[in-house]
Amino acid sequence: MTRIADLLSKGPTYSFEFFPPKNDAEQATLVKTLRDLEQLGPSFVSVTYRGGAESRQRTYDLVTGMLRTTSLVPMAHLICVAHTRLELAEILVAYRKAGVENLMALGGDPPADPGEGVGELPHASELVELARAIGGFSIGVAAQPAGHPLSPDMAFDRDRLAEKLRMADFGVTQFFFEAEEYLGLVADLAARGVETPVLPGIMPVTNLKSVPRMATMGAAVPAWMVERLENADGAGGADAVRREGVVIATELCRKLLDAGVPGLHFYTLNRSSATREIYGALGLGAAEG
Repeated sequence: MTRIADLLSKGPTYSFEFFPPKNDAEQATLVKTLRDLEQLGPSFVSVTYRGGAESRQRTYDLVTGMLRTTSLVPMAHLICVAHTRLELAEILVAYRKAGVENLMALGGDPPADPGEGVGELPHASELVELARAIGGFSIGVAAQPAGHPLSPDMAFDRDRLAEKLRMADFGVTQFFFEAEEYLGLVADLAARGVETPVLPGIMPVTNLKSVPRMATMGAAVPAWMVERLENADGAGGADAVRREGVVIATELCRKLLDAGVPGLHFYTLNRSSATREIYGALGLGAAEG
């Protein structure tokens, strides 16, 4: 197994994120995506977690399955919401026993079912502390370039993020669409004396229907980008929109790499094509061949 902190200490990392499948059709799609993206030689991959016993098992099965059957280095997501401290400790111990060394520690969204409970640990930082106590993990935390929606203001957000990153090995941002958002976040952290590497999260927008959904997921698509996608739609329809979305994401990645980021983290939505095209356009890894 390989620790992400060690990978980051050696140079830029390139990573992909997946979510556990809910049914056989999603499983088949994900298996194909994993085969496609494994060929690119990513530094690591991460697997999300929505909470609840069923999702917990899916995440565990996918992460441990990757360890057994692929060359990929997996990172398991874990959230505080709807778990007692003891449950979280049991999950962490199970991962360590299975050989999993990389963890993304998250607070998590409030549960849709009030019966699930809020959980004993209110903040991701407390989950980081628990994982440190158990030992053996390289730990990542989330960062929001636009600020966490529950933060009263940006200064408060950056102060809390700085505290969290001092405890963690690295951070991964929510997706964003302009390099200045990420660079501003890093500058704010540096002003607080925090140099923990933060990986920028990249989400290609490859169809116009997804534009409204992006805002609800955490980052609104800027007007200039919507205009480019709409112009592409007028010129060539859905295929042209997809191509333009890949071009825009590639441009963002180039700006970030030129700025010296510690790596790139791609939100794949369990599909491989857009990520592979961006990877190839950037000349990264096995995509060069």
